[in-house]
Amino acid sequence: MVLKMLLVTWLAGLAGFVGAVLAKWEGRAGTLFKQRFVHGVVAAGGGILLSAITYALLPEANKHLPVWAVALAFIGGGVAFCAIDEWLAKKMSSVSQLLAMLLDFIPEALSLGAMFAVNPGFGMLLALFIGLQNFPEGFNAFRELEDSKVSGRHRLLGFFLVSFIGPIAALVGFYWLSDFLQTTAVIMAAASGGILYLIFQDIAPSSTMHRHWTPPLGAVIGFVIGMVGHQLLTGS
Repeated sequence: MVLKMLLVTWLAGLAGFVGAVLAKWEGRAGTLFKQRFVHGVVAAGGGILLSAITYALLPEANKHLPVWAVALAFIGGGVAFCAIDEWLAKKMSSVSQLLAMLLDFIPEALSLGAMFAVNPGFGMLLALFIGLQNFPEGFNAFRELEDSKVSGRHRLLGFFLVSFIGPIAALVGFYWLSDFLQTTAVIMAAASGGILYLIFQDIAPSSTMHRHWTPPLGAVIGFVIGMVGHQLLTGS
């Protein structure tokens, strides 16, 4: 079971690398069609993140914590992500977008590992959500790094190396957090608050185009993908 967990977590992280490869292949969005496509991909990522909050992270957190604790962790996660986001913006470093992507990848991978020990089906569901959201996040992060001094090859290498952080975090969750489900629930609730902050701070504004109305439909498609995935894996 551990090997299965490591494989699905790595594949979920590798989805970000695949998104970065697509962004490199697609090039700059010079045409109107490309611009609408890019904005649609960004919106789809937001929809998938929202479905992860709705169908995976918060429901599981609510099983193990009272509502006031979930609310406090949720708000705390949002505030923490806000502070980190502001710090990253001030640093303006070439790796800031990669770090921003890790903000939700690491806590989700920790939760995945912990849940895999007690409920492998839910662990698979989390892996699906992580992979689905990492793909558009990798696509968007690679494009936002285009103006940096880092070459495309080194950027791709960075995304590939990031994929191995997921299995490491999952192992930590599997061996050290599986007996502390309330701690895992706090991580899930905090990650949910942080993700919701990122959706409205970074993703939603980047998904719109002036006098073009179709790109935000990507959010609808992304949410439906997450909803259907949840139904197929859990049957509920």
